[in-house]
Amino acid sequence: MTLQSVNVNESLIQTSMSHHQETQAKALLELLYHVSRELATALDLRTVLQRVLYEAIQNVGGERCSIVVLDDAGKAVDATIVYGKQVHEHTTQQMRDTMERGLAGWVIRNRKGVLILDTSKDERWLMRPDDALDKSGAKSAICVPLLSREKLVGVLTLVHPSPNAFLEEQFDLMQAIADQAGVAVLNARLYTESQRQARVMTALAEGAAAMNASLHMDDVYQRILMQMMQALQVETVALAMVDGEHLSFRAVAGYNAEIILGKKVLMDAGVMGHVAREGRGVVVADVSLEKNFNEADRLGGGVEMRAVLVAPIQSQGKVIGVLEAINPISKVFDPDALLVMTGIGGLAGTTIQNAQLFERLQATHKRYRELFEDNIDPMVITDWDGQILEVNRRALELSGYTSEDLHGLSIDQLHEVNWAKTGEEFEVLREDRTSSYESSMHKKDETHSPIEVHARRVEFEETDSIQWIMRDVTERKELDGLREDLTSMIYHDLRSPLANIVSSLDVIADMLPEGKDRETVLMILKIAENSTDRIQRLVSSLLDVNKLESGQAVVDQKVVDALALLQNAVEDVRPVSKSRRQALQVDLPEKLSAIWVDEDMARRVLINLMENSSKYTPTGGAMEVGAQAEDGWLHIWIKDNGPGIPPAEQERIFDKFTRLRGKGQPGGLGIGLAFCRLAVQGHGGRIWVESDTGQGATFHLTFPTATKEQIAHSD
Repeated sequence: MTLQSVNVNESLIQTSMSHHQETQAKALLELLYHVSRELATALDLRTVLQRVLYEAIQNVGGERCSIVVLDDAGKAVDATIVYGKQVHEHTTQQMRDTMERGLAGWVIRNRKGVLILDTSKDERWLMRPDDALDKSGAKSAICVPLLSREKLVGVLTLVHPSPNAFLEEQFDLMQAIADQAGVAVLNARLYTESQRQARVMTALAEGAAAMNASLHMDDVYQRILMQMMQALQVETVALAMVDGEHLSFRAVAGYNAEIILGKKVLMDAGVMGHVAREGRGVVVADVSLEKNFNEADRLGGGVEMRAVLVAPIQSQGKVIGVLEAINPISKVFDPDALLVMTGIGGLAGTTIQNAQLFERLQATHKRYRELFEDNIDPMVITDWDGQILEVNRRALELSGYTSEDLHGLSIDQLHEVNWAKTGEEFEVLREDRTSSYESSMHKKDETHSPIEVHARRVEFEETDSIQWIMRDVTERKELDGLREDLTSMIYHDLRSPLANIVSSLDVIADMLPEGKDRETVLMILKIAENSTDRIQRLVSSLLDVNKLESGQAVVDQKVVDALALLQNAVEDVRPVSKSRRQALQVDLPEKLSAIWVDEDMARRVLINLMENSSKYTPTGGAMEVGAQAEDGWLHIWIKDNGPGIPPAEQERIFDKFTRLRGKGQPGGLGIGLAFCRLAVQGHGGRIWVESDTGQGATFHLTFPTATKEQIAHSD
């Protein structure tokens, strides 16, 4: 062979090889174009995955091909496997094993493909029982990542039943197919997620509209169940509420509803208890394989359970119940079933809480209506213009009007409104304050009844209104009139005879002859004088109460020696305390400022308070009288170690004709402390009591000290 022939042959070989490479490149381009076109015509994720797998097996070879799809966090969200032309779904456990310990996991972690010629000799391959030598034996495998814009979106694995079946060219071809599939898989995943979110949002929006269409509890329960049944397509749906340590089934729909309704399940065990405690939903794809699924979850005999989904009902961050969906009609729950169920649980919690609040509000309105109708006091409801909206039976009886008559009147036509107390536009009542005053009701027969009015803001029949309680005080007024008549009679009919008795006692004392019985008779006369003095003080106090209550001022004020006044009052009371063996301690400074008071009235105030303390101090007890000057006032106190005065009574004891209630309490007219308060306040001072039950009581009062001008003028 000549050199020229050799060169010609080499040239022919190179031409043939170049032509072969061009043919291969053209075929690869056609393949990638075909793959790209096939994948671009589908958006459904499952369809895209199946087409990728079919293209890989058809163009690269192999027995089976699988694909795992990852989300943005690198978590597996879907998987598909093809055996020949048959599509099989990966189980959750298979996907987890492959990701954690298999070849796919290695590729994901390293972000690069791998060619394994003999799976029995590579530790990255996850050996399964069917890989044993007496079964399928060793294999070949190619595993490549699916990337889109440098983002890992999945992993593609191709397996051949024989070792050494794949070449580098096939590995490159597999990687090229994966490069084409990455974008398609990502787009399909995003599209599927958006579709799923749209379905979930639509289901929840429809559920919210349907569930909130009613506020009656039974209707709310049924609407929740209906939304669960429509959204999840299951045989049975149930709703259980937290009831102490149990979950109590309040509503059930579908198969075996009558068996489940009313059952109670302990919250300390089982899947339902776990969901209620943890506040997170659970899908049990196969109850026979779930170790936490116990007998309580099975809800007794007759209820066949294959798969269940349980989600919490939550309200304001607290689990108030659970929702349960049993046995999906399609045999398996959709991937978004838990999301939908959790959303329904959140909506259900709000709806149930609203229904509970509505029922409580309805019950409150009912109780208020019953109290309104049955109240022993007349009650009237008006709007904020004063127009009468509603009246109770007692108001009709007292006024003599019919209900129709009163509905045509305003509140100021029914009684004399004290506008100073309520405000011209009821502004006092708008501030949620109660207005109380005495008035007169205008009755239909043109007579009048004295009433005590209490007005306040209320919600009546779901309307912002004013409630007027008009208490009939006719009997009290009549009793007050009798008391006033009695007081007047006591004053006018007793004062003159008392003056005669006092004068007679003075004359008798002067007429007594000297002798051994003189001292005894004088002592008896002194007792009589003290008693008549007490009666005179009582009569004077009754008169002063009437004057001061009518608004008359204290006019007979003068400069008075406070120390002498206190000491004289103590000496007047000392015989009383001595007779009861009570220690009377006087804590007075050597000098006290003069005070500007009605001397007789101030003396009676002090004696009243000391005698009152002595009356309530036990035999053998102790009392203390003290005083000190404080910024233009003389502060006086009388302290005892008696039974004390309950806090609720400490203001009431100063009311006229009021005495402490209780067995063994001393008697009296209940006029002394009322006089003391009116007299002290008439001088511009204050009077109050400090006490705890069983700890004794201390009465405090203040009188004004005399000014320099008043002292100078008195001199």
